[in-house]
Amino acid sequence: MDFLTPELNDYIEAHTSDEPEVLRELNRETHAKVLMPRMLSGHFQGRFLSMISKMIRPACILEIGTYTGYSAICLSEGLAPNGKLYTIDINDELKPMVERYVQKANMQNSIELISGDAVLLIPQLNIQPDLVFIDADKVRYSVYYDLIFDQLKPGGYILADNVLWSGKVVSAEKPDKDTAALLDFNKKVLKDERVEKIILPIRDGLMLIRKK
Repeated sequence: MDFLTPELNDYIEAHTSDEPEVLRELNRETHAKVLMPRMLSGHFQGRFLSMISKMIRPACILEIGTYTGYSAICLSEGLAPNGKLYTIDINDELKPMVERYVQKANMQNSIELISGDAVLLIPQLNIQPDLVFIDADKVRYSVYYDLIFDQLKPGGYILADNVLWSGKVVSAEKPDKDTAALLDFNKKVLKDERVEKIILPIRDGLMLIRKK
């Protein structure tokens, strides 16, 4: 769900920095060839992710949920020199496409693609991320949060996508399992005194969380 009118969304994109050509190509190919292209971050959200990363200048980013690699490329634009982004996805069918666009973006030395179950893989990663982007299985958002929290550097950030879930977090009388999981996640973060948090109504809702 988009919370803005199409006209207002067009105006915002027109007054937002252009996405790089490689991302325009990736956007087009995703919509033409891949199921559920709405999962792509897209121009507006992608430029926001890039801007946040450039503000933080992270040495290490962990992304949970790769899809076609659009958000990984956006986030990698702000990496510190010699920084690294690790992105995990349980579905490796799209990996050749992601690898192709990572090469096109000249980020093959900055982005490491990892295939498998993030719940099993995260404890094995010997990293201390400055920034984590969660955009995977909604039912396990709270699990991902708990798994990465101790690894996240003090002062580090977590971005969680889809936290408004097409408005269902306030409109669903009988929440489905995804909506219920996101309601639990949002409540969990709200009550967590170890962090500062804010929900931004960007596309389907982005929660920005800072570890104190």
